[in-house]
Amino acid sequence: MSVMKRRDFIALLGGAPAAWPLAARAQQGERVRRIGVLMNTGADEPESQARLAAFMQGLQELGWAAGGNLRIDYRWSPGDLARLRKDAAELVALRPEVILAGVGATTQTLQQVTRTIPIVMAQGIDPVGNGFVDSLAQPGGNTTGFIQFEYSLAGKWMELLKEVAPGTTRVGVLREPGTPSGAVGQWTMIQAVAQSLGAELKPIELRDANEIERAVTAFARSPNAGLIVAVSAASLTHRELIITLAARHRLPTVYAYRVFVTHGGLITYGPDIASQYRRPAGYVDRILKGENPAELPVQAPTKYELVINLKTAKALGLTVPETLLARADEVIE
Repeated sequence: MSVMKRRDFIALLGGAPAAWPLAARAQQGERVRRIGVLMNTGADEPESQARLAAFMQGLQELGWAAGGNLRIDYRWSPGDLARLRKDAAELVALRPEVILAGVGATTQTLQQVTRTIPIVMAQGIDPVGNGFVDSLAQPGGNTTGFIQFEYSLAGKWMELLKEVAPGTTRVGVLREPGTPSGAVGQWTMIQAVAQSLGAELKPIELRDANEIERAVTAFARSPNAGLIVAVSAASLTHRELIITLAARHRLPTVYAYRVFVTHGGLITYGPDIASQYRRPAGYVDRILKGENPAELPVQAPTKYELVINLKTAKALGLTVPETLLARADEVIE
C-alpha cells in the first residue's frame, strides 16, 4: 500500500461505482452522506496516498462507498498555514457531517472554524495539552480520534540511537519551532533517557531550510554526534533536506516516521501510519450513525513499527546489532 500508482489512487478516492462491492453502493433513494478530509500534506505524495487508501479501505469495510452512498470533499495544504486556514474554512462551508483531520495543525485550524461539525483526528498530538479535548476518556466538544504517539515513545528514540551507534555522546533533537506542548513533551522524555545514558542534548529548531542546514552543519563539527528527528509537520516538510544532511555529515539519526527510512534514513520507530488512518474510519462510521464525538474516547496507537535501513548503516560505518535486527519489523537492504 505504501507504493500506489496515482491513477489507482484517484480511482480509489473518487471512484467509478464498479470498483466497489455491490453491497456498498447506495441503493436507489438511499441518502448520500457527506464528509470532509483536511490534510497538511501533498495529494501526490506516496505517503499521503497510502494514508488515504487506508482510510478508504476502512470505510469500504463498513459499507461506505465514495461516489455511492458517500461524498467526500478533500483539501490538501502542504506546509502552508495560510492555505490551511483557507482550506479549513472552505471545507466547513460545504457543511460535511464529519471531518477527518490529518497530521499537523489541521485539528487546531478546524476548531478555529467550527465547534459544531464533528472532527476525527487521525494523528493528534497531545490533544489535552493543546486544548482540543477535555480528556482522553471524555473528549467533550466536537473533537475525538486517535493520538499519534505516547510521550514514552520519545525516550525509545534515544535508546535506539545509543544501541545502533553506541559512541554517540552528543544528540541534536530536530523539533517544532517554539514551544508547542507536543514538542515539550517529546523533549522532556528524550532528556530523561539521555541523562541516564550520559548523552548531551542540543535542540535544533526546524524553521526554514537555510537555518536547518546551518544548525546541523555547525552541530556536526564536533565528534560523536547523532540526531533524533521528533514528531512534527515541519520535519516532514523538510524531509529530503534532513536526510541529505544526515548522510553528508555522517550523523546516525533516528526518525519518528517510516517515510524517512524508506527514503534513505537510518532507523525509525513509530506507529503504523496505515493503521492510524484505517481506525478513524470506524469513528466516522459511528458518528454518521448518530454517536456523539464528545463521548468517543481518544485512543492511542495499537501497533508500532521498527524499520532499519542497512544500506544507510553501512554507508555510516555502523554495524547494526543482531539483537536489534531481530526486533525489526522491516529491514531495508
